[in-house]
Amino acid sequence: MPVAGPVGKGSLCVLLASVLWGTTGTAATFAPGVGPLAIGAAAMGVGGLLQALVAVRRIAAERSGLRAQRGVVLLGALAVAAYPPAFYSSMHLAGVAAGTVVSIGSAPLASAVIERAVDGRRLTRRWMAGASLGLAGTVLLCVAEAAGAHSGRGVRSAGETVLGVGLGLAAGVTYALYSWAAHRLISRGTGSRAAMGSVFGLGALLLLPVLLFTGGPLLHSWSNAAVGVYMALVPMFAGYVLFGRGLAHVAASTATTLSLLEPAVAAVLAVLVVGERLPLLGWAGTLLIVGCLAVLTAPSRRTRRVREAVGAMPETGSGRMLPHADRG
Repeated sequence: MPVAGPVGKGSLCVLLASVLWGTTGTAATFAPGVGPLAIGAAAMGVGGLLQALVAVRRIAAERSGLRAQRGVVLLGALAVAAYPPAFYSSMHLAGVAAGTVVSIGSAPLASAVIERAVDGRRLTRRWMAGASLGLAGTVLLCVAEAAGAHSGRGVRSAGETVLGVGLGLAAGVTYALYSWAAHRLISRGTGSRAAMGSVFGLGALLLLPVLLFTGGPLLHSWSNAAVGVYMALVPMFAGYVLFGRGLAHVAASTATTLSLLEPAVAAVLAVLVVGERLPLLGWAGTLLIVGCLAVLTAPSRRTRRVREAVGAMPETGSGRMLPHADRG
C-alpha cells in the first residue's frame, strides 16, 4: 500500500508543531546553566505528563483498545523515554549543528524503513523527491552552522564526534518509532488524544528519574525555571498535541519529513533572536527545506480530481457529500 499523501489539516498541524520545536534551541540559550539532559527530561517528561493528564478521560474510555495494543504503547513509550537523552547528548558531543542534522535528518529514513518492513508501505516518488530536498537542505544547514561554530566549545575528539553521531542516529530511530507507534494506534481506531496521552504519559514516567538526578539547576533561578516551563508547555505539550492530530491524517514517514522544518526555524531564530550569523550556504539549505515542504504539501492530481468532483456535486440539506478519499 502506498504511503498516504499529505492532506491539508494533517500537514498544517505537523508544520506548526515543527515551528514550536524549532524554538527550543533559542529558548535554551536563556538558561545556560542547565544541562542538556535536564532540559530534555523536563521538556519531554513534564510535557508528556500534561498530555496524559489532559487525555485521562479519553484514555480511560479507550483502555480496552489500548490494552489490546499494549505492545505498541510500550514500544512508543520506551522510544519517547530514550529520545531526549540521545538527542541532547548528541548535540553536546557532536555539536548542535551535527547533532540536530543527524537526529532530525535520519528520522524520515527510519520511518520509511519501519513502515516498509512492518506495514508493507511503498515509498511514493513525491515522498522521495521531498525527502531528498529536505535532507539536502538540512545537511547544508549543518555545514553552514558548523563552519561558524568553531569558537564555541573548541576542538572535539574523534571519539566524541563518533559517539555523538551514533547517539544522533539513535535519536532519529526513536523519533521514528514513537511517531510510528502513535500513528499505528490512531489508524487502528484509537483517538489521537488517547494515543498520544498514553504513549507520552508512560514515556514521561520513565523519564522522571533522569529529571530528578539532573534537574536541580532548573530551580536555581526564575529564568531557568521559566525556560523549563516554556519547554514543557509550548514545544512539547502543545507541539505534540498538534503532532498527534497530524498523525491522524498523514503517515509517520510524511510527518517526520515535514518536521525537517524544525532545524530551519531554529537557524532563523538563532539569527533573529540570538544574534548568530547564518552563511549563504545556510540560507540555501533553508530554501531547499522550503522546497521539500512545497513538494509534500502540494495537492496531488488525485486530490485535485476529487475536489473537482466534490465541487460538481449538488448540495444536500447537511452540506456537500464528501467522499471518503478526501476525508480530513
